[in-house]
Amino acid sequence: MTREVTVHPLVSPWGRFGLYSFFIDAPEPAIVDTGIATSPAEGMAPALEAIGRRIEDVRWILLTHGHIDHIGGAHALWELTGRRAQVVIHEADAPMLRSRRAHVEEYRAGRGRYLRDPEGEAKVAVAADAVISGEMESTLLIKGGETLSLGGDVTVSVHPVPGHTPGSVAYVIDGQRSVFAGDAVQIHGAANGFPGYTDPAAYRAGLEHLRDEIRPRHLYLGHPYRRADGAPYGVELDEAQATEALTQSLAAESRVAEAARGCLDAGLRETDSPYSPFDPVADALGYTGDPTLEPSPFFTSLHGYRAQHHETVQYRSFTP
Repeated sequence: MTREVTVHPLVSPWGRFGLYSFFIDAPEPAIVDTGIATSPAEGMAPALEAIGRRIEDVRWILLTHGHIDHIGGAHALWELTGRRAQVVIHEADAPMLRSRRAHVEEYRAGRGRYLRDPEGEAKVAVAADAVISGEMESTLLIKGGETLSLGGDVTVSVHPVPGHTPGSVAYVIDGQRSVFAGDAVQIHGAANGFPGYTDPAAYRAGLEHLRDEIRPRHLYLGHPYRRADGAPYGVELDEAQATEALTQSLAAESRVAEAARGCLDAGLRETDSPYSPFDPVADALGYTGDPTLEPSPFFTSLHGYRAQHHETVQYRSFTP
């Protein structure tokens, strides 16, 4: 690649959040992540017009994972491109693009088991109906390891970084180490102040892969994740900031893992605490955030450690 490809952040409003997508200004332009249903028309189109680009010229829609704030606008954006763009997602997260109901099932299987909200499933269903612009099949399913050509000599490599979700991927612009990680680098979490991932071991392995193998020169995050003191990073990190964010993410996971092991080894007990049955983890970490505030990363992550601990115990029980 003879010149560095320009990347433009595209910000769309959503309640207390700004939703971040990224425009890769390649010969075949790409947008990474799509916000919610209203984001393409209300956020992306005017932002692109302001830099002299047209949303209908986008030829690649690259989805880092299947959560509603990243895939919600995919169908609407695809329509605005005249259905000419390739819509790309990892096969493990494709059900979340294919079906709104998959988001309800994810809630039921994980954090919903702890939130004690009899209306929880209904709320997730209403949210999915409201913010997902349409159920659709991707035009390209990926597994990781693929190289996508964005025209000319611009290529993007696909790196699986599961953990936040089973199908989380990082897209890397080859030759300039610009990395779009979605929510695979949680640091100390976003507004909830707790990192969220469904598979702790896979999450840690993904962070190590990014730190040791890819070594981002530019790292683009899905949200303004927080430092230990609560101060947010931006969503565009330079090389030094990227290294710091990855190091802090690994350190945060280690602290949560140690607290989770202690809690699980002692045995879970139901209490009146809003953190129940993981209140010893909150105590050990000094975590005082609201664990019920969606997307409830406290319960999402602790359920992941619980599943991991159960598998370890089962293995030991059956090992001769």
